Amino acid sequence: MPENVKSLYSVEMRINGEKKTIRVRASETLLHTLRDHLGLTGCKPGCENGDCGACTIIMNGLPFKSCIMLAVEAEGQNITTAEGLVDSPVQQAFVQKQAFQCGYCTPGFIMNCQGLLDAHPGADDETIRLWLESNICRCTSYEEIHEAVMSAFTSENAEKLVPGKLGKEDGVGRHSSHTGSHGA
Repeated sequence: MPENVKSLYSVEMRINGEKKTIRVRASETLLHTLRDHLGLTGCKPGCENGDCGACTIIMNGLPFKSCIMLAVEAEGQNITTAEGLVDSPVQQAFVQKQAFQCGYCTPGFIMNCQGLLDAHPGADDETIRLWLESNICRCTSYEEIHEAVMSAFTSENAEKLVPGKLGKEDGVGRHSSHTGSHGA
Protein backbone atom coordinates (compact mmCIF):
# COMPACT_ATOMS: atom_id res chain seq x y z
CA MET A 1 0.00 0.00 0.00
CA PRO A 2 1.45 3.43 -0.92
CA GLU A 3 2.60 5.51 2.07
CA ASN A 4 0.21 8.40 1.31
CA VAL A 5 -2.84 6.07 1.38
CA LYS A 6 -1.92 4.69 4.82
CA SER A 7 -1.92 8.15 6.34
CA LEU A 8 -5.49 9.00 5.30
CA TYR A 9 -8.33 8.98 7.81
CA SER A 10 -12.00 8.58 7.08
CA VAL A 11 -14.10 11.39 8.58
CA GLU A 12 -17.89 11.42 8.59
CA MET A 13 -19.76 14.69 9.13
CA ARG A 14 -23.00 16.33 8.13
CA ILE A 15 -22.38 19.36 5.93
CA ASN A 16 -25.26 21.66 4.99
CA GLY A 17 -27.66 18.87 5.89
CA GLU A 18 -25.94 16.12 3.87
CA LYS A 19 -23.94 13.27 5.37
CA LYS A 20 -20.42 13.20 3.91
CA THR A 21 -17.55 10.77 4.37
CA ILE A 22 -14.18 12.17 3.38
CA ARG A 23 -10.65 10.75 3.48
CA VAL A 24 -8.17 13.32 4.84
CA ARG A 25 -4.61 13.59 6.09
CA ALA A 26 -4.27 13.89 9.87
CA SER A 27 -2.75 17.37 9.51
CA GLU A 28 -5.37 18.75 7.10
CA THR A 29 -7.46 21.66 8.33
CA LEU A 30 -11.22 21.67 8.06
CA LEU A 31 -10.92 24.80 5.89
CA HIS A 32 -8.91 22.98 3.24
CA THR A 33 -11.11 19.88 3.43
CA LEU A 34 -14.23 21.97 2.79
CA ARG A 35 -12.62 23.89 -0.07
CA ASP A 36 -10.41 21.27 -1.73
CA HIS A 37 -12.42 18.06 -1.26
CA LEU A 38 -15.98 19.39 -1.32
CA GLY A 39 -15.72 22.57 -3.41
CA LEU A 40 -17.30 24.69 -0.65
CA THR A 41 -15.37 27.88 -1.26
CA GLY A 42 -17.53 30.21 0.85
CA CYS A 43 -15.11 29.75 3.74
CA LYS A 44 -12.00 31.66 2.73
CA PRO A 45 -8.33 31.26 3.62
CA GLY A 46 -7.12 34.51 5.12
CA CYS A 47 -4.72 34.59 8.02
CA GLU A 48 -4.66 30.77 8.45
CA ASN A 49 -4.22 31.26 12.22
CA GLY A 50 -7.72 32.07 13.50
CA ASP A 51 -7.51 35.86 13.59
CA CYS A 52 -9.46 37.20 10.60
CA GLY A 53 -12.66 35.10 10.59
CA ALA A 54 -12.82 34.69 6.79
CA CYS A 55 -12.98 30.92 7.28
CA THR A 56 -15.87 30.93 9.78
CA ILE A 57 -18.34 28.05 9.62
CA ILE A 58 -21.11 27.01 12.02
CA MET A 59 -20.63 23.73 13.82
CA ASN A 60 -23.40 22.42 16.06
CA GLY A 61 -24.90 25.91 16.21
CA LEU A 62 -21.72 27.84 17.06
CA PRO A 63 -19.27 29.72 14.83
CA PHE A 64 -15.84 28.11 14.46
CA LYS A 65 -12.77 29.20 12.55
CA SER A 66 -12.11 26.31 10.21
CA CYS A 67 -8.48 27.27 9.54
CA ILE A 68 -7.44 26.27 13.08
CA MET A 69 -9.45 23.08 13.32
CA LEU A 70 -8.26 19.77 11.95
CA ALA A 71 -10.69 17.96 9.68
CA VAL A 72 -10.39 14.82 11.83
CA GLU A 73 -11.75 16.85 14.78
CA ALA A 74 -14.98 17.36 12.83
CA GLU A 75 -15.86 13.65 13.00
CA GLY A 76 -19.61 13.30 13.64
CA GLN A 77 -20.25 17.06 13.68
CA ASN A 78 -22.99 19.11 12.02
CA ILE A 79 -21.45 21.84 9.89
CA THR A 80 -23.07 24.69 8.01
CA THR A 81 -21.04 26.67 5.49
CA ALA A 82 -21.92 29.89 3.70
CA GLU A 83 -23.37 27.77 0.89
CA GLY A 84 -25.90 26.43 3.41
CA LEU A 85 -27.17 29.93 4.20
CA VAL A 86 -27.96 31.11 0.68
CA ASP A 87 -30.88 33.56 0.79
CA SER A 88 -30.98 33.48 4.60
CA PRO A 89 -32.30 36.56 6.44
CA VAL A 90 -28.73 37.37 7.48
CA GLN A 91 -27.44 37.23 3.91
CA GLN A 92 -30.41 39.33 2.73
CA ALA A 93 -29.67 41.93 5.43
CA PHE A 94 -26.04 42.17 4.26
CA VAL A 95 -27.20 42.80 0.69
CA GLN A 96 -29.88 45.32 1.70
CA LYS A 97 -27.47 47.27 3.93
CA GLN A 98 -24.61 46.98 1.39
CA ALA A 99 -22.41 45.59 4.16
CA PHE A 100 -19.57 44.54 1.86
CA GLN A 101 -17.20 45.89 -0.75
CA CYS A 102 -14.84 43.30 -2.18
CA GLY A 103 -16.86 40.49 -0.57
CA TYR A 104 -13.91 38.34 0.49
CA CYS A 105 -14.68 38.51 4.22
CA THR A 106 -18.47 38.64 3.80
CA PRO A 107 -19.21 34.90 4.08
CA GLY A 108 -17.26 34.75 7.36
CA PHE A 109 -19.18 37.72 8.74
CA ILE A 110 -22.49 36.18 7.66
CA MET A 111 -21.62 32.89 9.36
CA ASN A 112 -20.53 34.65 12.55
CA CYS A 113 -23.70 36.77 12.57
CA GLN A 114 -25.88 33.69 12.04
CA GLY A 115 -24.10 32.10 15.00
CA LEU A 116 -24.83 35.19 17.07
CA LEU A 117 -28.51 35.12 16.13
CA ASP A 118 -28.73 31.42 16.95
CA ALA A 119 -26.90 31.67 20.28
CA HIS A 120 -28.16 35.06 21.46
CA PRO A 121 -31.40 36.02 19.68
CA GLY A 122 -31.98 38.90 22.11
CA ALA A 123 -28.42 40.26 21.97
CA ASP A 124 -28.00 43.93 22.78
CA ASP A 125 -25.91 46.42 20.82
CA GLU A 126 -22.81 45.90 22.98
CA THR A 127 -22.95 42.11 22.56
CA ILE A 128 -23.30 42.48 18.79
CA ARG A 129 -20.30 44.82 18.59
CA LEU A 130 -18.18 42.49 20.74
CA TRP A 131 -19.21 39.47 18.68
CA LEU A 132 -18.22 41.23 15.44
CA GLU A 133 -14.69 41.85 16.73
CA SER A 134 -13.74 38.29 15.82
CA ASN A 135 -13.95 39.08 12.09
CA ILE A 136 -11.77 41.50 10.15
CA CYS A 137 -12.74 43.55 7.11
CA ARG A 138 -10.12 45.74 5.49
CA CYS A 139 -12.24 47.59 2.95
CA THR A 140 -15.63 48.60 4.36
CA SER A 141 -17.09 50.26 7.41
CA TYR A 142 -18.11 48.06 10.28
CA GLU A 143 -21.17 50.29 10.68
CA GLU A 144 -22.84 48.77 7.61
CA ILE A 145 -22.07 45.30 8.95
CA HIS A 146 -23.49 46.27 12.36
CA GLU A 147 -26.60 47.67 10.66
CA ALA A 148 -27.03 44.43 8.71
CA VAL A 149 -26.94 42.40 11.93
CA MET A 150 -29.42 44.74 13.60
CA SER A 151 -31.65 44.48 10.54
CA ALA A 152 -31.52 40.68 10.65
CA PHE A 153 -32.50 40.80 14.33
CA THR A 154 -35.50 42.99 13.65
CA SER A 155 -36.51 41.71 10.21
CA GLU A 156 -39.83 40.05 9.61
CA ASN A 157 -37.83 36.85 9.10
CA ALA A 158 -36.26 37.01 12.58
CA GLU A 159 -38.81 34.54 13.96
CA LYS A 160 -37.15 31.89 11.77
CA LEU A 161 -33.87 32.39 13.62
CA VAL A 162 -34.45 30.04 16.52
CA PRO A 163 -31.56 29.42 18.93
CA GLY A 164 -29.79 26.18 18.08
CA LYS A 165 -31.73 25.68 14.84
CA LEU A 166 -28.73 25.25 12.54
CA GLY A 167 -26.85 21.98 12.46
CA LYS A 168 -28.89 20.17 15.09
CA GLU A 169 -31.66 18.64 13.01
CA ASP A 170 -30.48 15.06 13.29
CA GLY A 171 -28.48 15.05 16.52
CA VAL A 172 -25.32 13.62 14.90
CA GLY A 173 -22.39 14.18 17.26
CA ARG A 174 -21.39 17.01 19.55
CA HIS A 175 -18.16 18.96 19.83
CA SER A 176 -17.22 19.70 23.41
CA SER A 177 -14.65 22.44 22.90
CA HIS A 178 -15.42 25.64 21.06
CA THR A 179 -12.39 26.94 19.19
CA GLY A 180 -14.11 29.53 17.07
CA SER A 181 -15.30 33.06 17.38
CA HIS A 182 -16.90 33.12 20.82
CA GLY A 183 -18.08 30.76 23.49
CA ALA A 184 -21.76 30.56 24.21
